[in-house]
Amino acid sequence: MTAVEERPQADERGPRRKRRRPEGRVGTVYTTLTAWLSRPLADFHLVLALTGLLTVIGIVMVLSASSVASVDPATGSGVYSLFKKHLVFVLSGSVVFYLGLRMPLKRTRALSSMAVLVCLGMLALVLTPLGSAGGGAQRWFVIGSFSVQPVEFTKVALALWGAHVLVTKYGLLHQWRHLLVPVVPVALLMFALVMAQPNLSGTITLGVVLASLLWFAGAPKRLFAVLFAGGIAAVVVLALTASYRAARVLSFLSPASDTTGSAYQATQAKYALADGGLFGKGLGQGPSKWAYLPNVQNDFIFAVIGEELGFLGCVVVIGLFVGLAIVGLRIATRNLDPWIRIVAGTLTVFTVSQAGINIGYVVGLLPVTGVTLPLISAGGTSIWVTMFLMGLLANAARHEPESVAALRSQGPGKFGRLLRLPAPDVYRPPTRRRGSGRATAARGARPSARRTRSAQPAERRRATRDYGRRSTRRGTT
Repeated sequence: MTAVEERPQADERGPRRKRRRPEGRVGTVYTTLTAWLSRPLADFHLVLALTGLLTVIGIVMVLSASSVASVDPATGSGVYSLFKKHLVFVLSGSVVFYLGLRMPLKRTRALSSMAVLVCLGMLALVLTPLGSAGGGAQRWFVIGSFSVQPVEFTKVALALWGAHVLVTKYGLLHQWRHLLVPVVPVALLMFALVMAQPNLSGTITLGVVLASLLWFAGAPKRLFAVLFAGGIAAVVVLALTASYRAARVLSFLSPASDTTGSAYQATQAKYALADGGLFGKGLGQGPSKWAYLPNVQNDFIFAVIGEELGFLGCVVVIGLFVGLAIVGLRIATRNLDPWIRIVAGTLTVFTVSQAGINIGYVVGLLPVTGVTLPLISAGGTSIWVTMFLMGLLANAARHEPESVAALRSQGPGKFGRLLRLPAPDVYRPPTRRRGSGRATAARGARPSARRTRSAQPAERRRATRDYGRRSTRRGTT
């Protein structure tokens, strides 16, 4: 036997190479970051950090953007009037955040059906004389100096209730009627009530919530093709049926045709971003808030960020929302409870897509709509709703299996003691009934195909040898 024959034959695919880890400082940072992300409560701490950073940026930018618009000699309001109002909403939103963080998720799920009924009633009442009209729309309840927009609460209610219904019917979602009913009809009713205000931006965000629910519930992909085509057709029809919507679409397609009319805001936003350059003009030094860019503290605050903090400030804000998307989807994938998985994924997609829509029309990639930048734009109802969503997301992070084990074995931790948070409940999958066909529901995975589901109880009874025979004799009990 030759030396060549004595050598062991190598694998056809070649020797298996080990993945090289970065060396030097990069390797140290990579190892430290990986070790920190593997900790049980890493997602919980990241949600707290991202929420705090975005809220602080919003407070600073609202103070800078609203200082000129706050001055009104007729009412005697000073430079800080709008900022003080925003600060009140942020402080009250912190209480709402704590409520979403501390409330047991089981109770939140149990109250979701009542929340949908209340939101439908509010959407109907806002169209009556009880609602307040302004800017060609009737979408607010005015209570003293504050205004409440029901559509913001409706988005959260639809996400919580839709996830509850889809999880309850998990074993039947391979059937179209169980997948679509009653979630889609209730969502269409909400769309109709919101468009009656009219509020196209609110309808679009509600559509994002509905699509996210169906996606994380495991709906087939061909359904999303139908929903996407129907949504595009509906947006085109609604945009052409109203003159002001048609003007916005035409100004988006040809912004240079009417720079002083319907394309004025979009043009001024681009000028503000261009003036900022790489490092910006400095906080409070942007000239766009001096009546050059209307409604700058609400819908176009990202333009002020680019003008005063420059391109680097915009990158930081976009990076924070990207980090929120990664952490939210990570929470959704690490949970075992299917309701928490659907809710965490839906709320994450809804919040990040709302930020994407706002940034998109500010930079000129989308037509101008009235969608605010979450946690940064000035507003009342949107601040409350977004803070509640972040509280729910942090609560879901505490229900990850590793987090539950750590909190129950090692104690609540520093934040838990400070906030007096209760220990999360251990997820217990529902008892699998014989022949119920819910083998995948306990793990929260997507519904299995029809051919892999277990046989129904009726089919099993027919297959038995004694099917159709009497179990007792005549005349006996």
